[in-house]
Amino acid sequence: MFLLVAAGLILRKQGILKETANSVLTNLLIYLILPCNIIGSFFIEFNIEILKGFGVIIIVSTLIQATGLLFAHIFYNKETSEERKILQFGTICSNANFMGNPIAESVYGAAGLMYASVFLIPMRIVMWSAGISCFTKSQGKKEVIKKVLTHPCIFAVCVGMSRMLLKISLPVFLEETILSLGNCTTAISMVLIGTILAGAEPRSLFNKGILKYTFIRLILFPFLVFAGCRLFHIAPLISGICVLLTGMPAGSTTAIMAAKYDGNYVFATKCVVVSTLLSLVTIPLWCLAFIYLNTSTM
Repeated sequence: MFLLVAAGLILRKQGILKETANSVLTNLLIYLILPCNIIGSFFIEFNIEILKGFGVIIIVSTLIQATGLLFAHIFYNKETSEERKILQFGTICSNANFMGNPIAESVYGAAGLMYASVFLIPMRIVMWSAGISCFTKSQGKKEVIKKVLTHPCIFAVCVGMSRMLLKISLPVFLEETILSLGNCTTAISMVLIGTILAGAEPRSLFNKGILKYTFIRLILFPFLVFAGCRLFHIAPLISGICVLLTGMPAGSTTAIMAAKYDGNYVFATKCVVVSTLLSLVTIPLWCLAFIYLNTSTM
């Protein structure tokens, strides 16, 4: 994965991928590759344990989103109003979609990706409601419901879950096409991360506000989830998914929303870059922590 990130960075630095590459890769992921990846993750045999897992991970994810909303309103009171709303949005909404899904799949396989897709449902609901309200007035319920239900990844979860529950058989050529496109997720996602990092000026990236946000996003928040899952004896697979996806960096959506609503998009971009850069250290550490705990309790 690190080499894929490096490839994206080099391609952007060399001018092979132009400045518009970020939006092109983002749209390619959102509207085609990620939905196929999600649908493909449901190509497994359904059983009652999976259904129980869905219920547990939805409850845990909802509690995590509630905690994120609390953090967003208590930790950034000393920042300027322009910086505060960016940090709040970045705390509520992470890069769990582009970065979290491929990492969950690489660590836990198809089952990990399936649970990760379900985990992200509450985050997407919060993103289109409380998240957007960081920059503008809260949207009406109808608008929120419309944006959530028409999101390609939510649609993919519904399609994949329906196919699994109803045991619908798809033509072989269609299944293979879906799986082939889905297999591109890790490569394209990591190259996209590399292109984002390539646009950063290292000397101007770090300040106290960004470092505090990065600590909360990458260390404090996932640690609390980790401790909570251990306390309530949540299954290792679901615990791992929840911690990994909670510990994702700020998403590029943070900078996009800041630019769209006339916010400080330069500061937002720095939050994305710094948290993404440092997550290349923290994410492997969280993976190692789970591997150690799982082997020590066997």
